[in-house]
Amino acid sequence: MTREEALDSVKANVENENLLKHMLATEAIMRALARRFSEDEEEWGLTGLLHDIDAELTEGDMSSHSKLGSDLVREMGANEAMAHAILCHNEEHGIPLETKLDKALFCADPLTGLVTAAALVRPDKKLASVEAKSVKKRFKEKSFAAGASREQIARCSELGLELDEFIELGLKAMQGIAADLGL
Repeated sequence: MTREEALDSVKANVENENLLKHMLATEAIMRALARRFSEDEEEWGLTGLLHDIDAELTEGDMSSHSKLGSDLVREMGANEAMAHAILCHNEEHGIPLETKLDKALFCADPLTGLVTAAALVRPDKKLASVEAKSVKKRFKEKSFAAGASREQIARCSELGLELDEFIELGLKAMQGIAADLGL
C-alpha cells in the first residue's frame, strides 16, 4: 500500500482532527526512528500512521482497539510485522513486544501527546519554540499531559535509546511536520 492509500483510509475512518494529527505525529516519529536504526522507513512510517485507524470504530473500547485495527491494516495490504506492532501497541491485550518495530510504536505513541502538550503551553503554541530539555522537564511532572504514559515512553531504553535522545528525536520529527499538526 502507498502512503496516499493509507492516508485515505485513515481519513475515511477517523473524523477527529486531533486523533488524525496524533497519527501523523506518530508517523513522523516512526520514520525518524527507522532512519536512526536503518530500518524500512516506509514500513515504520505507515505503521505509525495507521496504528489508531480503529480508534473511533471501536468507540474507545480498549478490549477491541487495535484488534480491529490490526485486521483492517492486513486487509489493506500491510505485512504481518506492521499488523503485529499495531495489535500489541495496546497493552490491554497483553501481547508481548517482540520486534524493534513493536517497541518503537509502543514508545512513540505516547510521546506525541507529551510533545504536543509542551507546545500548547508555550505562548505561541508552536513546536518551533519547544526545546527537548523543556519536554524532559515536563516528562518529570506526572500531572502534565497525564495521559502520556511515562512508562511507555521510558521503554525507549529497550531500543537502545536514552530518554533524552528519544525525546529530541521525537521533537525534531514533529517539528518537521509542524504545519500539518497546526503547531
